[in-house]
Amino acid sequence: MRVAYFTESLYPHVDGVSRTLARLFGTLERRGIDFRVFSPFTPGNDIPWAPRVRRVGYLHFPPYPDYRVTLPFTRGIASQLDDFRPDLVHVVSPTPMGYRAQRLARARGLPVVASFHTHFVSYFRYYGVKWLEPAGWALLRTFYRNCSRVYVPSVSIGRELETRGIHQVELWSRGIDLDGFSPEFADPSIRRRITAGEDVPVLLLVSRLVKEKDLADLVDVERILRERGLRFGLALVGDGPMRPALEAALPAATFAGHLEGEELSRWYASADVFLFPSTTETLGNVVLEAQASGLPAVVADRGGPQDLITHGTNGYVATANDTAGIAGFVERLIEQPRLRERMGDAARRSASSRDWEEINGGLVASYEDVISGASGQTAAVGDG
Repeated sequence: MRVAYFTESLYPHVDGVSRTLARLFGTLERRGIDFRVFSPFTPGNDIPWAPRVRRVGYLHFPPYPDYRVTLPFTRGIASQLDDFRPDLVHVVSPTPMGYRAQRLARARGLPVVASFHTHFVSYFRYYGVKWLEPAGWALLRTFYRNCSRVYVPSVSIGRELETRGIHQVELWSRGIDLDGFSPEFADPSIRRRITAGEDVPVLLLVSRLVKEKDLADLVDVERILRERGLRFGLALVGDGPMRPALEAALPAATFAGHLEGEELSRWYASADVFLFPSTTETLGNVVLEAQASGLPAVVADRGGPQDLITHGTNGYVATANDTAGIAGFVERLIEQPRLRERMGDAARRSASSRDWEEINGGLVASYEDVISGASGQTAAVGDG
């Protein structure tokens, strides 16, 4: 099997998509599956699969300078694709490069699959252009209609796509590294930094600090808890354009900035409760990381994170944007240490069932199924 990937997110840029792809590429290498990656990012030589990456021209994306928008309209991509002779093309996002990859694949009779990582359309309402949502969904339907499979990270997102007229949906979930995230990383010095040495519960959020993470709800929840006289520490790990406003709104909180590796693991393990009000997640990798670290989580009932929580067992699922309801669940965890401990143990157990090799092995099996039925599926897609 030979697979060509087209993605705007790749190491050394670090986000949920690039981490997920790195895990997948490791599985492919161990299984002896050949692949090439077309991307505006080029990993360093310390990444084993770096020689398989083919760089594509790009522009910086003004709202988020760390992101890159590809300029895929060059003959080089087509010739490199022909030289590689893939059996399957996997497009990661509905970007100009993704559309170009679809056209190149269809012209060569190759099956195309896609994965849904980021809920871009849901972002519109946070930036005053909610009226663009119907057009956004129309574009997504056009894009994904030309794919034999659309891989989603959670059942909830798969159901939403189907209600929007996007079919051929299949689950490709996510695993977690139980050695990389564990209660054993707990660091008393971090707790002292957050709570000024007081013996109080620590609430943690790990996220990009942007509007679409519903961080205004976090501010409101913190206010409600303070008004109820509850004692706790709050820590935010991550960075982004909302940080100055959040620092002003949450003067008692600790802002750790962007963290990676063992330092990130220590902040997770040094907390007591994970609070994540975002309604725009396709899964919520940070929730998995918190669970592996032994933290109960309070999440919203919209998007992927709810699929990771068994309500009342390893955390709570609150009504989206109901800050009083969210605060009520957090209050229970603040006031009941034994409940926190019991739910934290259950969270760790739930994370232990998510093995990357098994999950990515299922994706490889799906690839094989698509390739074996490619002639019929490609004709059907082309007729659309």
